[in-house]
Amino acid sequence: MDRLRPTSSKVRQALFNILYDVSGLVFADLFAGTGEVGITALKKGAKFVYFVEKDRKRVEKIKKSASKYSINFRVYRADALKFLKNFDKKIDVIFADPPYDYKEYDKLIELALQKLSDEGIFVLEHRIGKSFGAEEERKYGDTVLSFWRKK
Repeated sequence: MDRLRPTSSKVRQALFNILYDVSGLVFADLFAGTGEVGITALKKGAKFVYFVEKDRKRVEKIKKSASKYSINFRVYRADALKFLKNFDKKIDVIFADPPYDYKEYDKLIELALQKLSDEGIFVLEHRIGKSFGAEEERKYGDTVLSFWRKK
């Protein structure tokens, strides 16, 4: 199992302050890990949350945790790129927190932007020192949130 690096509560709080209101939106939590980002979206009124996580044990934990807050979610045990390639619906907010040594950022960004609804937002969490041409970046210690908005 790869090392789990959950989004810190500080970064998670900043993310939802920036997004402001996710109520009624469809949200995807890619590389979900503990699922805390997607669960926070459920708590804040997201219409539906898709969790994508490869690890079987983590998938089961996410299902158990998310079910405490809502039935409006689905957990996919899948690779994030394969999920995006095969997913046929539009998503309002896509959040991705791949491992810091992830090699396919460009493909991830390209596919995520294709799946966004009109006015949708893609947020990529990554280590400081990398830049991906996002419209906006916010730094929190060694973590960066990069934002793209579909216009």
